[in-house]
Amino acid sequence: MAIEYRWAHNEPARLPDLAADLVRRRVAVIVAPGITASVLAAKAATTTIPIVFRTGGDPVELGFVASLNRPGGNVTGIGTMSFETESKRLGLLHELLPRAARFAVLINPSDPRAEYLTRELRAAASTIRREIEFFGASNSREIDVAFANLAPKRPDALLVSPQGLFSNRRVQIVTQVTRHAMPAISYVRDFVEIGGLMSYGSSPLDQFRQTGIYAGRVLKGEKPGDMPILRASKFEFVINVQTAKVLGIEIPATLLARADEVIE
Repeated sequence: MAIEYRWAHNEPARLPDLAADLVRRRVAVIVAPGITASVLAAKAATTTIPIVFRTGGDPVELGFVASLNRPGGNVTGIGTMSFETESKRLGLLHELLPRAARFAVLINPSDPRAEYLTRELRAAASTIRREIEFFGASNSREIDVAFANLAPKRPDALLVSPQGLFSNRRVQIVTQVTRHAMPAISYVRDFVEIGGLMSYGSSPLDQFRQTGIYAGRVLKGEKPGDMPILRASKFEFVINVQTAKVLGIEIPATLLARADEVIE
């Protein structure tokens, strides 16, 4: 077995050409474990070669498959539930800072799922009667601009939305959060391991393992259209207590007790 890798290097516009190249090479299966645009590019390039995706959004709403139980066509994959758990992350920030009144959200407005994220977070903020404001960034430069815009407004805490751009720019984001001494929660432990405060989300390692298992099943002859979309089942809550000390925040015992890992 040979594995062909194609990287867009944070340039989504290159994805259609990369997908077309894989189709020309007549690969046995295309795995698209990254951003929504990579799945759409693969889907547009072929209706016959099996495609296995990994996505944080709703695969039906995004147009990847006809249904979760019977995807149909040549596409199946793993749903990470990153977007469905965004309100949970807001709730964790609220538990950490019960007196906080204003929350900021870093979001990539060019992502097809941005509207869904915005809608869900507005509803969640309304439920706990808190203000929420969104700051958009679609590239590295705009991330710095977003922080320059939100810092003067002094929000009590920040949510980093679960989008591929921010995973790739996590060092830049954690650096900015640290510079502004701002409590923040992300969706993957990678942020916390380099100095972020908290993260909550499905386990990336488990997601990639499941994606590989599904690709293997396709290679053994199963039809993607008959393989139900898998939903993430393993979630992890990580807290960096050293960062909390630097910020002057005392983590409630109830949160520490629920954490899957506490980084000292």
